[in-house]
Amino acid sequence: MTPVVMTILVLSLYLVFYRFYARSFLGKRVFELDPNAVTPAHSMRDNVDYVPANKYVLFGHHFASIAGLAPMLGPAIAVIWGWVPALCWVVFGTLLIGAVHDFSALVLSARYRGQSMGTIAHEVISPRTRLLFLLVIFFLVALAMGVFVLVISGLFAAPDAANIPATAHPEAVFPTYSLMLIAMLIGFLVHRKKMPMWPLMGLGFVLMLLCTAFGLTMPVTGISTTGWTWSLLIYAFIASVLPVWLLLQPRDFLNSLLLYLAIFSMLIGFFMLSPDWAAPAINPNPVGAPPMLPFLFIVIACGAVSGFHGIVASGTTAKQLDKETDAPLIGYGGMIGESLLALLAVLATTAGAFSSRVEWESFYGSWNQAVGLHQKLGIFIQGNANFIHQLGVPLDYAAAFISVVVVGFAMTSVDTGARLLRFNMQEIGNTLGIKGLENRYVATTLAVAAMGFFAFFEVDGKPAGLFLWTLFGTTNQVLAGLTLLTVTIYLYRKKKPILYTLLPMFLVLGATISGMVMGVIKAVSHGQWAVASVGAVIFILAAWVLLEGVLVATRIRKEHNA
Repeated sequence: MTPVVMTILVLSLYLVFYRFYARSFLGKRVFELDPNAVTPAHSMRDNVDYVPANKYVLFGHHFASIAGLAPMLGPAIAVIWGWVPALCWVVFGTLLIGAVHDFSALVLSARYRGQSMGTIAHEVISPRTRLLFLLVIFFLVALAMGVFVLVISGLFAAPDAANIPATAHPEAVFPTYSLMLIAMLIGFLVHRKKMPMWPLMGLGFVLMLLCTAFGLTMPVTGISTTGWTWSLLIYAFIASVLPVWLLLQPRDFLNSLLLYLAIFSMLIGFFMLSPDWAAPAINPNPVGAPPMLPFLFIVIACGAVSGFHGIVASGTTAKQLDKETDAPLIGYGGMIGESLLALLAVLATTAGAFSSRVEWESFYGSWNQAVGLHQKLGIFIQGNANFIHQLGVPLDYAAAFISVVVVGFAMTSVDTGARLLRFNMQEIGNTLGIKGLENRYVATTLAVAAMGFFAFFEVDGKPAGLFLWTLFGTTNQVLAGLTLLTVTIYLYRKKKPILYTLLPMFLVLGATISGMVMGVIKAVSHGQWAVASVGAVIFILAAWVLLEGVLVATRIRKEHNA
């Protein structure tokens, strides 16, 4: 089957599942969404974190926050096992598991005062699970954001204008930081001066495109990877303590417009180019790679299912949800958008960036052949730039445009992640009775410090990018499984159908816990005790939460039979 025919089939599946599975079945029959229910955005409005948002603006915020680097980076690694396994998991993993996870986490949080999944687990499962959840979330978000900072720094860093590595994109610096200023100006004018939103958003979008073009003429060079890492951590601190209406809402919406344009352009260019597969359909045993099962699921991560999405849904999105009936579009639809981005990553790295199998194998010949995460992301940029180039756009501008999209979404995840870590630290402080942690500036400082730890983390004296990505993937999937466990217990208590969350939970937890055990054993064999300890702690926490779930399900069953 050609890439074009396969893509048309996948796009059709997205539409069918959203219309009939998400809106009709899950929304109406399973969760019985109520358009008149009062959401936390209204009942707890504080104009800082709890602010009702237009559903399309909130879709943009949610989509931008969950997308980040993962759906582009994960598939760009996983295609080493061939395009068929990567494509199948990106599509069916999303429609049957990932989108269900995101949608249900959003609905639950909206019904539990906009609280995090950890606090919801406290009420739905048992009090002990709250702290366990919060600790898993802390490891996950700090690790993920540390990796994102590491990758962005690698994309930005270039010694000088005459010596720019092929995988570096310093031309993305100016438009990326300009976008923040444009977004803050729009947020101020809309919320303080009460100016109409849509004309300002349109003007901001045009300014973004102009800044992207201008960035080609003035790439920011001469700053090392370490320097960029520090600047990104400082930015994360500032952005995470600002009101959501000032930066997050307008910036995320503008980012989403940029991504819509990018996706549309990449798809049209892809259909015009109509490339052939350069990668093998299945490549079961790449040199140096871990086993395809379960690591395919772990490496693709957010491109199919992600615990991080549940944190976003219950951390920021639920606090801005205007109506319950907006949840299918934002939760399920947002994950379809991410899957589409992952689909483009698969196409770019298996059919767009390479013209032959020999050329593809020169890059993907072994697990360590592409030496870092930003190099793999560079292939995503190169492949999709080739697609957009078919529209008559100069190749250098197309690459700059895609790099701005990539970095913009990564930055969105970084500051949203820092905010979520701040919420997490405050909840840990509340649970343990540590008053100092409830201060948002203290909590944010600790959150950013944890991100920095993983951004600077090294194994054998080198940045541990690919290794950290695998560790992030296992932690991420474990949290997704625990979130599905919480949703399943909630539905079981309400006497609602649970098969549609129970089976995905078993698949996700089974695959990722086995992968985590394999990773811990390998780390011990290589004497990497810090890594083994982190993996072991996360495994114990996950097993404990799962046991709590089994115990409460047993009690509920007895109540139903009484």
